[in-house]
Amino acid sequence: MQLGRVIGRVWSTVKDSNLQAQRLLVIQPVTPELNNTGKPLICTDAVGAGAGEIIYWCRGKESSFPFLPTEVPTDNTVVAIVDELHVDRNKRTE
Repeated sequence: MQLGRVIGRVWSTVKDSNLQAQRLLVIQPVTPELNNTGKPLICTDAVGAGAGEIIYWCRGKESSFPFLPTEVPTDNTVVAIVDELHVDRNKRTE
């Protein structure tokens, strides 16, 4: 899973029938320090995320699993909303 921020939403009048009733969000990938990284992408939404929220998203075949038994044709899905994020870059791992 990767971190991202919801920066928009996509509306479509014509789409694949298996995407009916699925929300499509524009996600900006971010680092653990919440700095933008990479290009924005489109994700289906499995959790009801809103504008500005920090989220976890996944890609690949696993991104369709939250919608089973429906087969949703997606490569990216928001799977969690982040409540808190603690990053300690000074902590040493041994």
